[in-house]
Amino acid sequence: MESRRPTTDTFRRAAVILLRIESAIIAGLVIYLGFAAATSHISKPSALAGVIIFGILGSAGLYVASTGFAKGVSYGRSPAVLANGIALGVSYFMAQGHLLAVAVPLVILAASTLVCSLFGYSE
Repeated sequence: MESRRPTTDTFRRAAVILLRIESAIIAGLVIYLGFAAATSHISKPSALAGVIIFGILGSAGLYVASTGFAKGVSYGRSPAVLANGIALGVSYFMAQGHLLAVAVPLVILAASTLVCSLFGYSE
């Protein structure tokens, strides 16, 4: 019986899709925060501005990393692995805070993107 293991190309294509999904989710959260800031009273506007700027940079960075995978070059691999390693840590703290509805989907998305990012590029 022949075993059919996923190829590097399969992992690379999956990494492109997953990184773009993550980028879109973060962009959506930034848009939500922008609307929330415009429609409600903000007690710490400088902190919110920092979160929004960090979110914009993170979303753009994940998208750029996905284009690196799409082109088959290595510049997207390290940022993708680092970002998803951080997301796994964030999900752990969310689970400790009993936010399982957010922590479980984040673990699934971050772990699958991390694996695809690790195996989606070969020298």
